[in-house]
Amino acid sequence: MRTNNGDPKTVATVRLSTSIDQQIIISGLARVDRRTKRAVTRLRPGEIAVIDHADIDAIMARSLVECKVSAVINAQPFVSGRYPNRGPEVLSRAGIPTYELADPELFDHIHDGNTLNIDVLNQLIVDEQPLCELRLWDEERIASATANARGNLSIELERFARNTLEYLDTDKDLLLDPTHVPDVGDLKIAGHHALIVVRGEGYKEDLAQLKPYIRDVRPVLIAIDGGADALREIGYTPDIILGDMDSVSDASLLCGARLIVHAYARRGGEAPGMERVRSLGLKAQSFAVPGTSEDAGLLLAYEHGADLIVAVGTHSNLEDFLDKGRAGMASTFLVRLKVGPRLVDARGVCKLYKPAPSATAFLAVVLSAMFPIVILMQRLTILQNIFDTFRLWLRLNLWRLHFH
Repeated sequence: MRTNNGDPKTVATVRLSTSIDQQIIISGLARVDRRTKRAVTRLRPGEIAVIDHADIDAIMARSLVECKVSAVINAQPFVSGRYPNRGPEVLSRAGIPTYELADPELFDHIHDGNTLNIDVLNQLIVDEQPLCELRLWDEERIASATANARGNLSIELERFARNTLEYLDTDKDLLLDPTHVPDVGDLKIAGHHALIVVRGEGYKEDLAQLKPYIRDVRPVLIAIDGGADALREIGYTPDIILGDMDSVSDASLLCGARLIVHAYARRGGEAPGMERVRSLGLKAQSFAVPGTSEDAGLLLAYEHGADLIVAVGTHSNLEDFLDKGRAGMASTFLVRLKVGPRLVDARGVCKLYKPAPSATAFLAVVLSAMFPIVILMQRLTILQNIFDTFRLWLRLNLWRLHFH
């Protein structure tokens, strides 16, 4: 049972125009957006996320959890049955109630700032007016739908493989030939390490463990959209921000990093993110390349001669690819074939990299070693006599210099 601040409390009662007392179990302001990726940049704790996202993936689900929403209302099924996506389970484990609208068209009847109430009968009340009965996605329903979806995994894998072959046919130049990448000015990437940060699976944990590596090696920091916010949260400023510019904060865009907008190669180089950059009075380059912004970041580092590319939060296995739910993820597979010899996952670096001891630690070791020597010298008479003799000799010589 939740209220608008997400805490369990006594059930509230409101009187509707029908004069029927309804028990409200969830209440909060609506935050409406058809793109979940954009919604999480605007959500505040206690609000109710109203989204239009079939087969919500684990990454977006964790972002909603971090926003501390009271509930999630979806215009699409949380699990359509195409494949066993993990997002609904993430929300369920976090204790966030999930509901589906009875009709997707009802999405347009809910607007930002509406007061939403959900009663014990799962009825959605918008500004004290009943709208529809919601379909509750409880643990049992999520588990059942996910289990059924596992039966379709082979079909989805076949579709993914077919799509990959189509990309291989149309984008073989991406794999075989050098890619024309934007100039990065005086930023030196060749011969250096490059750290690509995507707000993906486990990115926060990986970044926390990589702090000694970043401090000692000083790799070029390339943030993909919201990855810039992740870097700034741990005290680092990205060198490059690359992406659609739809899930990164204004503060990060204004941090002084070089901005590169990912353009759509199949739409004549259209770059929708450029408008936002210009609205902030900033300049940016465009990078038209097939695939995702994540792919563009990897290609940028590779073609500029990065000695090693360390990936944080990127997609690295079949489950990640399917969970992302994009046909274009096949291009990610092709890009990894190209950059593979230089690409290392962040978790591999965490296990293999041994940070150098800090200056403070080194000084502490030296002082610790000197301490027993000083104590020993104080206790040995012969050493004390030598010290006294040296001190007397020094004083005599200083006296002679003074009078001569």
